[in-house]
Amino acid sequence: MGHRALIAYERPDSTYNLHYTHWGALHLRLKHALTEQTPFGGETPNDQLRSMQTRLLAATNDTEIDDAIPDCSMPNEQVDVEPWAIGCTLEEIITEHLDYLHHEAFYVVDRDFEVTVYRTHWFGLQYDCRAVDHGPTVGNGALRTVRWYDGTPVGDGFAQGEFRALKDVAGDLIDRDVFTHAEALEYLTQKLAAWVGDQHELIIRTPGLVTE
Repeated sequence: MGHRALIAYERPDSTYNLHYTHWGALHLRLKHALTEQTPFGGETPNDQLRSMQTRLLAATNDTEIDDAIPDCSMPNEQVDVEPWAIGCTLEEIITEHLDYLHHEAFYVVDRDFEVTVYRTHWFGLQYDCRAVDHGPTVGNGALRTVRWYDGTPVGDGFAQGEFRALKDVAGDLIDRDVFTHAEALEYLTQKLAAWVGDQHELIIRTPGLVTE
């Protein structure tokens, strides 16, 4: 199954290249693995990978991407070296590319290789109540930063469990006709915002609602 995540690398023009990792969300392991010396993770600095990343961050079309990635076999890095998309804004990524159900985390790497990690929370309720039978997975959820102490994410598992419990409650209230679907989504956003407070950054994207 994997623990899938997306990584956005900032380009010189302040847009981003988007890359995929199949296991990178596990324990948020890429927080410290993504460095200027190891731009795609891994333990060993590699000048070829560093040069390739520099070229990818300057690429503007598929030809330049192909030219940047050599035909020879590449080391088995933690992040796929071929980008999913280039020159995206963060808004485009979190509304059009990020799958809040299947991508468990989202990493943003700035030009100085400072890494910001977000956990994803999907707002779909079709698995939490009988009255809802579908819901988008892209552009429908929340991003929440994580607190770190001594290199370790603190309270990450608890926060994920807390949100799953919140969805159970929202789904139950829909089935009891206490909330409409729209009111349940508003309930989710309000409760999540109250829990997060000023301690973390919270970004919410659902159809018809934008909150930061």
